[in-house]
Amino acid sequence: MSQISCFHSATATATSRFLFLCVLISSLALHGNSQPLLREEESILLRIKRDWSSIPALDSWNTSTGPHCNWTGITCIDDSVVAISLVNLNIKTEVPSGFCQLRNLTNLDLSYNFIPGTFPISLLNCTNLQYLNLSQNCFVGHIPSDIDRLFGLRHLNVSGNNFTGDIPLAITRLSNLVELHLYQNLFDGTFPAEIGDLSDLQVLRLDDTPFLPARIPSEFGRLKNLQYLSMMRSNLIGEIPDTFSNLTFLVKLELSDNQLSGKIPEGLFQLKNLEILSLQFNSLSGEIPKSIAAFSLTEIDISGNQLTGLIPEDFGKLNHLQVLWLYRNRLSGEIPLSLARLPRLYDISLFNNSLTGILPADLGAYSPLEYLDVSTNRLSGTLPENLCVKNVLQGLVVFSNNMKGTVPASLARCESLESLLLYENQFSGQIPARLWSLKQLGRIMISDNLFTGDLPNRLGTALGRLEIGNNQFSGELPSQISASVNLTVIEASNNYFSGEIPASLTALPLLESLNLDGNQLSGGLPSRIISWESLTLLNLHNNRLSGQIPASIASLRDLNSIDLSDNQLSGQIPAELARLPLSYLNLSSNLLSGTIPAGFQNLAYDESFLNNSGLCADRTLLNVRRCFSRSRDSSKISPPLLILIIVLAGLISIVAVGFALCLWMDHRKRKHGQDLGPWKMTSFRRVDFNVSSIREGLTENNLIGQGATGKVYRIAIGRHRTENVAVKKIWNDRHVQDEKLEKEFLAEIEILGRIRHANIVKLLCCISSNNSKLLVYEYMGNGSLYRWLHEKRNGERAVLDWPTRYGIAVGAAQGLCYMHHSCSPPIIHRDVKSSNILLDSEFKARLADFGLARMLAKPGLPDTVSTVAGSFGYIAPEYAHTTRVSEKCDVYSFGVVLLELATGRGPRDGGEDTSLAEWAWWYFQEENLIEDVLDKEIAEPDYRDTMRTVFKLGVICTSTLPSARPCMKDVLQILLRCEPPPASGGKKASSANDVVPLLYSPV
Repeated sequence: MSQISCFHSATATATSRFLFLCVLISSLALHGNSQPLLREEESILLRIKRDWSSIPALDSWNTSTGPHCNWTGITCIDDSVVAISLVNLNIKTEVPSGFCQLRNLTNLDLSYNFIPGTFPISLLNCTNLQYLNLSQNCFVGHIPSDIDRLFGLRHLNVSGNNFTGDIPLAITRLSNLVELHLYQNLFDGTFPAEIGDLSDLQVLRLDDTPFLPARIPSEFGRLKNLQYLSMMRSNLIGEIPDTFSNLTFLVKLELSDNQLSGKIPEGLFQLKNLEILSLQFNSLSGEIPKSIAAFSLTEIDISGNQLTGLIPEDFGKLNHLQVLWLYRNRLSGEIPLSLARLPRLYDISLFNNSLTGILPADLGAYSPLEYLDVSTNRLSGTLPENLCVKNVLQGLVVFSNNMKGTVPASLARCESLESLLLYENQFSGQIPARLWSLKQLGRIMISDNLFTGDLPNRLGTALGRLEIGNNQFSGELPSQISASVNLTVIEASNNYFSGEIPASLTALPLLESLNLDGNQLSGGLPSRIISWESLTLLNLHNNRLSGQIPASIASLRDLNSIDLSDNQLSGQIPAELARLPLSYLNLSSNLLSGTIPAGFQNLAYDESFLNNSGLCADRTLLNVRRCFSRSRDSSKISPPLLILIIVLAGLISIVAVGFALCLWMDHRKRKHGQDLGPWKMTSFRRVDFNVSSIREGLTENNLIGQGATGKVYRIAIGRHRTENVAVKKIWNDRHVQDEKLEKEFLAEIEILGRIRHANIVKLLCCISSNNSKLLVYEYMGNGSLYRWLHEKRNGERAVLDWPTRYGIAVGAAQGLCYMHHSCSPPIIHRDVKSSNILLDSEFKARLADFGLARMLAKPGLPDTVSTVAGSFGYIAPEYAHTTRVSEKCDVYSFGVVLLELATGRGPRDGGEDTSLAEWAWWYFQEENLIEDVLDKEIAEPDYRDTMRTVFKLGVICTSTLPSARPCMKDVLQILLRCEPPPASGGKKASSANDVVPLLYSPV
């Protein structure tokens, strides 16, 4: 098992570079350029190459390529080797003994490889070393107790390995150390308080290490040159020492995710150089010190503790402060007015406290305010007028307070606004008309207020969630609502909306939940369903709807909850409705008649048909009368009815003949190469099929999947029809060609058309016409990972053994690593989940469905999207909260997949309304046995160690803070290091044909 690291802090990196330059400069006075020395060093390097013969990068270590100072990884001064850097060369064998024979060697960097074994004892003879980096390898065992033999070391980095035991006291005798990186190992002992004697130390990192529970030594307060201290997730207990007030050069202090308690030392806020203070998720109590003097502070994060009292007024003196996170504490009192005057403050998160009073009137007037979250407090008053005066406000979150008044007209001019969450307050009046259509606004959640007025005829195109229930809105629903193609949730319950349900409402392709209950809507239900394939919940309870229930509702395959009760619907219940996998159905208190469909005649629906006097059931069904038995005479058909049947039969015959004639004419056109519009094929790879062979295969017999805006087909190609391709049909109706679908289609084309990787699904070609677009992919015979992990066939789940799951994890990680680190610009998938990891006939993984993918403008920096997209359980917290995306969003989603693989649980299967990631984090924090939650069907003794590692890796990948997550390059390296033994009688799925493949979810 191994641990993780992605990026060092800017301070640590700058210090490292400075040290390296110092070492090189100091080496200028070393031995001169003598021929014997040249030959000696050349011979030493060639012996090292011989011991590492399997490393292709060392092929340049050859006398025919020139002097050894020109060889890969070698740095010389005065023709003598002073530094060797062999980073990320896939080295998998132990360190040779020859390095210390290089007399002038001062720098050795072997990081990011797979070097096994214990700490290389031979390196202890390199007494001239000043810089030693062995990080991100596979070393095990203890740090040598005589490591102080390297008395000249200034930089020691052994992070990201598997070292165990105690940190030896000998490290504290390396008196020249400036940087000490021991983080992300498996040290399960203690760390010496004498580290505080390293007076030159500037960087100390002990984070992500399972030490025995220990207090922070007060001796650490003697590290007067320390600039960066990180001990996050290091099993710390007790209080933060008061001696930390002596760390006058401290710039960054990270002690998050421990079990620290007690008060925050007042001296921390008197450190003039302190820029970042992170004490998140401990058990700190008491009040925040009132005296704030750390004028360099840019970020304060002491959220998730048990702090009480007031927010100090002196916070308003921190003129450099940019981020203030005090959420999830027990703070009370008012928000200091002085906070609003801070010139650089852009992110304020104070939610889940007991704050009272009003929001400072100047909020946003003096600072570039981007995010304000004061939800779940006891605030009153109104919204300040100047929140978006700088026009950079993206998120306004004030729900669950006692605020009142109207929404400021200035917010309607806030073009940057993405989220408006005002629900559960006492706001009133009308929403400014222009606000509804702001271009970036993705979430309007204003339920449980006293708002009045009508909805505009058209809403914003970026809008994804519209939640306005329990207000006093009136008028008709917008007729042009179909323009808001990103809508996934409409919740408008308990208002005064009237008129008919517009047919355009059914054209929303992504709509999942529609709640219009408790209004005054009239007329019939839309008879034609255009694009509601994503709908899962339909609630029209307590309106004035009339007419019949359209049979077209039965075409919505994902619909599982229907409530049409307390209306005036009449006629029979469509028999097709019983084919839906409904978990809830309520048609009570209507005027329905006839026989209840047989599929509903069971006790599961005994209260679904109350107060419909015309309904009956053939079987005994509680609360519904029994249908009368038919007498013999009832079988006779009356003459008027016979005439009606004959007329209808004639009409049906005429229609059938006309339809057949149309089909015949269309067939003739196709036979002669004609069509309703020209077709164009753009190939991205060499293919041996044409447009006709693909189009002829678009039949219901070949249908293997269906989503919100299209279908997926498996089509046989080739001369003998022995090969298959998967064809995604994006749309076939001009009415659903909208801007969002076009954007997602072009994203998939742009990305998959140009990238090449063994673990990314191959896009073969694109076939398009005026009203249809087809994407042709390689066919993946084993469908999606989700189906193998979570779906049942014939009542049983097909089980993948652990080596197979491990291989799938590695393959998916390789694909993501390529996207994040090898593509320029980097590509973010944005929808990583087990259903988008496809498996070929040999269970090799491919990433698929790039409709939401995004290319970053600047690597490593977050980008902002107009609305949140993705699947519940996989969405990173910062993405859902701020709509800012980065590579770390994919890391979070992949972490959920790792948890699925290790536990067999689904992404929502955390219990008590929590996701799998949340549950796993709490389970791990409480120090429960990981073995108890591993998938018991495959957790054989040989695999448990690797499964535990993958579980822990999943927990770390799903950390709340993006900065705490590793990058995909490190995730991949960790996975590669923990390869399990080969399968020995595991329960691998028997055949690719055992599972019906659902290959892709159409865009």
